[in-house]
Amino acid sequence: MADYRLRVFRRFPNKQMRQVVIYLTRSTSELVYQTAFEIPGTRHEFEVIRLWEQPTQLFLESTGLLPLAVLTQTPDAAQTLRQVAARVETIPEMRIQSNVAACAGILAGLLLKRDFIKQVLRTDIMEQSVIYQDIKDEGRHEGEQSLILRQLLRRIGEVSPEMRTQVQALSLPQLEALGEALLDFTKPEDLDEWMRSLSVADSKSNS
Repeated sequence: MADYRLRVFRRFPNKQMRQVVIYLTRSTSELVYQTAFEIPGTRHEFEVIRLWEQPTQLFLESTGLLPLAVLTQTPDAAQTLRQVAARVETIPEMRIQSNVAACAGILAGLLLKRDFIKQVLRTDIMEQSVIYQDIKDEGRHEGEQSLILRQLLRRIGEVSPEMRTQVQALSLPQLEALGEALLDFTKPEDLDEWMRSLSVADSKSNS
């Protein structure tokens, strides 16, 4: 944090900055009570918020804070999630409603079981959230990567670390195209050639 503060100061010496560390779940570590970084000759101070010490009602009264309510001082996280769900239902704008619901579901997962969260928070609302969709797409992308690499291992043997990195950098549509093309691969050079042809195609489309 001290390093970040100094870098900002170099660029914007007159800019005011308030640095805050937020701890989400209970911890017995002494670090959660540390409010300063010190080394000989240097001291940098910052604020600390331990969510489990914050009053729940405050978070239930603000739309933006609703996702964090379950992590606050509440004696009953499950009941608090039910209150959050009720408040989410009253949000008039669907985009905000879905994003708040998705964030609430993600953070509730730190304390509560998945099945219970799904019972309380409407899945159809969460699925409309861009946050939910990003997480879902990322999971699908990683799954496709794993599948393609396993298929390549069976078709052409071990893939080099360099080529593995190139495959992992492919977009989802490109991975799907590779999944079809590799059915005709018989040797490692086939993958090299396919990657080169992809680079050529990308260069033409960007020219």
